Amino acid sequence: MKEERFQVSYLVYENEGALPSEDALLLAGARKALDSAYAPYSRFLVGAAALLENGQTVLGSNQENASFPLALCAERVALAAVESAFPNAKIMAMAIAIRNLKRKIERPAAPCGACRQVIAEKEWRQKSPFRIILQGETGPVYVLPSGKDLLPLTFDPEYL
Repeated sequence: MKEERFQVSYLVYENEGALPSEDALLLAGARKALDSAYAPYSRFLVGAAALLENGQTVLGSNQENASFPLALCAERVALAAVESAFPNAKIMAMAIAIRNLKRKIERPAAPCGACRQVIAEKEWRQKSPFRIILQGETGPVYVLPSGKDLLPLTFDPEYL
């Protein structure tokens, strides 16, 4: 038997003011997307902003439904919007921001498992990783070099 290990390296910035300007602007876009979130049940708003290689930024926000499994996550809304408006466009980075209407969250929230899988497949499709920028309502910002860092054992189309 052999033991293997996964390690993830990421950058931690004290706050959004410490970010490079391009990342700070993208995070601001994710915060703007919070305004279009529909979350009357959880009261947990999520906004995502994807920066494309052509300089465009595409936003997405979570959209809840009374039939809970039908809710749409902000990350997948943004990724679908990218593919719809800019087919085959390469994503360079995605910022994800949150706001909990019940209490303040001062640490980054990572995407759910389904979103991690969809992010990993987008990286597979475009044959290159993209940075993931995460922040709570305030506090530190995490910057991961790749979505695959969130889900190291991805299931990709090469299995099919």
